[in-house]
Amino acid sequence: MSWEREGELKLLTGSANPELAHKLADYLGVSVAQADIGRFSNGEIRVNIEENVRGTDVFIVQPTSAPVNDNLMELLLMIDACRRSSAHRITAVIPYYGYARQDRKTRSREPISAKLVANLITVAGADRVLTMDLHAPQLQGFFDIPVDNLFGNRILADHIASLNLENPMVFSPDAGGVFRARQLAKYLGCPLGFIDKRRPEPNVSEVVNVVGKVKGKTVILVDDMIDTGGTIAQAAVAVLELGATAVYACATHPVFSGRAAETLNAAPIRSIVVTDTIPLHNAPRQTEVISVAPLLGEAIMRVHEHLSVSKLFE
Repeated sequence: MSWEREGELKLLTGSANPELAHKLADYLGVSVAQADIGRFSNGEIRVNIEENVRGTDVFIVQPTSAPVNDNLMELLLMIDACRRSSAHRITAVIPYYGYARQDRKTRSREPISAKLVANLITVAGADRVLTMDLHAPQLQGFFDIPVDNLFGNRILADHIASLNLENPMVFSPDAGGVFRARQLAKYLGCPLGFIDKRRPEPNVSEVVNVVGKVKGKTVILVDDMIDTGGTIAQAAVAVLELGATAVYACATHPVFSGRAAETLNAAPIRSIVVTDTIPLHNAPRQTEVISVAPLLGEAIMRVHEHLSVSKLFE
């Protein structure tokens, strides 16, 4: 059965991360389509797509980072506007997927917010989603449309390898991130460890045990995101107390909320490597940023051309 080819590639951006959208446009050799995004006097979001998108293959770049609810609503309205303007296909490019940590009920009478957001994006009219480093890979199953979840580990690994660290060892700051840490350790060809921790309440963590022999090692802490910075800071202290010689950290999403900058500036971490999936705000002084535009751009082109996206994982 032959497929119907999509029309011209159109790249749109909301107000969450226009800098990344313009980097993607440069990589793809296209311009960012004009869209007017504003507010009515009562605070409601107003969207107007100022170019013809009829019959086109639309990619809307909009991470749902802070302010999360505003950026999410912008994304939904842009999807709806393109659908009602007869776009042939609409791909929501969500480099950072907000509400991802609320993916199950941990107590009675809690919502599963990650599933609700997936439903909203689908009902708004998105035909597929392109994202990066979902907090949990099973979130792809929350959608009833195709989801491509790209991994930032290869980009991070290339940068870390260029540092030529002595006796490197990759550590996950919690047991849930061991799969991600294992990938990075495989890329770098070094041993793996993890921190056993518990969370007495949201955004609060306590180190219970360190699994792995860290004495004499340069430890690389890896996570999908750094939020308040408490987990990474505590992990750095824990491994240094056990004989690690230095600590580096890396993550795809630099959320940096609350007092993250102060917490991480005081932590014994030499460098914190992050990507530009979301704009930097409240960043600690050790922060280094590498761009995901080449990876996302290649994925967008492959989706548009109906080529394999999984090749990017090899």
